[in-house]
Amino acid sequence: MKKITLLIVLALFVLMTTGCATFKSDMIGKYAKPSEKNYRADQASLLLIFSHYRQTKGWDAIPKLDNERQRIRGFDDFLVDALNEFSNIKKYSTFTEYASDVNKPERRAQKDSLIKKHDYILKIKFMREKSFAKHILGTILSSISLTLIPVPYSWSYAIEADLYNSKGTLLKSYTRKASLIKWVQTLMIFVYPFHPEQRKKEELYVEFLHDIFRQIENEKMLKKN
Repeated sequence: MKKITLLIVLALFVLMTTGCATFKSDMIGKYAKPSEKNYRADQASLLLIFSHYRQTKGWDAIPKLDNERQRIRGFDDFLVDALNEFSNIKKYSTFTEYASDVNKPERRAQKDSLIKKHDYILKIKFMREKSFAKHILGTILSSISLTLIPVPYSWSYAIEADLYNSKGTLLKSYTRKASLIKWVQTLMIFVYPFHPEQRKKEELYVEFLHDIFRQIENEKMLKKN
């Protein structure tokens, strides 16, 4: 009886001290040059078209579009902050694509109307992926060992941005990649306050947007001829 009680107490202790911590990888494709503003450039208008995709490899047949509730919290704040990289935008508009747009002609018409009213169109696609097999095996191993065995859960993130002029000509494409690794383990709870998952996600999105916008600004891509 004492052994059973001891095992129960030990199991409860392990579960109570189990925590998680998330770490961000370096960005692949990062723009190395410092910011160079184009204050004397002619003012231009910009339309940003966003799409947020997710896919669990081995589970989802194709990438799925996020709805408004599924996209990362605080995205609008990240965008407002990143737009400071541009120096000659007189006005901008945004449009976010959802899978439900296929049944809403008014939404598609709205996007087409916005495209016609702007000098440049920047289509930005966010993608996050994880492996179904790795997550399932990791969950089983972590549960069986009461998280005594450290198990990483990884998400791969990517951003693809295509810049077009008002005539629909593709001017340039930009890509960035990074990953988040979440560790679940006993005593990781003491690391968690410094590496929460939500904060690492936000840092990744902020870096993606700032880095691409800074490169567009440095290359004077929004400078009208």
